[in-house]
Amino acid sequence: MTEPNPNSEASDTTRHTPASMDGNPTIDERANHCFGCGPANPQGLHLTFTTDTSNPEAITATSHFQLDRMHEGPPGHIHGGIVAALLDEAMSKLNRPLNVLAMTRHMEVDYLRPVPLYVPLVLISRHLDRPAQPDGNPGRKLFHQAEIQRPDGTVLARSKGLFIAIDEKLLTMSRLMAQES
Repeated sequence: MTEPNPNSEASDTTRHTPASMDGNPTIDERANHCFGCGPANPQGLHLTFTTDTSNPEAITATSHFQLDRMHEGPPGHIHGGIVAALLDEAMSKLNRPLNVLAMTRHMEVDYLRPVPLYVPLVLISRHLDRPAQPDGNPGRKLFHQAEIQRPDGTVLARSKGLFIAIDEKLLTMSRLMAQES
């Protein structure tokens, strides 16, 4: 019997797509392998977020997390690229309550203090703005910010990001998102 090629797209789908996704899965279900929040990604961060939409002008997403040596950069601290990934993931979680599928266009990160391993941390993001188009409809640009904090509120890293709303059909056409049959 021939072993499947572990580098093929079909093999990856077979190994990591849960049976619960048979049929017509949602965007969130298709993202189950996301490095930041996907439960099916064995190397992922497995972040879970709580969103607060009680004030539509100040939507937030929050995750409590703690990373280990697998995410190390400088001894005892989280790698800077992982810090950026955490902040990007937090900001991306604001798009769903805004009923938009959007991707990061630009992101700035301020590394204020080293982010330690093995310590409970808080990741919080805030929606800042979505300027309207000239016709008054919501524009495609979404502005968000995020912070990694200690539980006492000390800010360790901060980011600002620009996300661009995209049409899910364009993702399917460009093969960035596999369409289920």
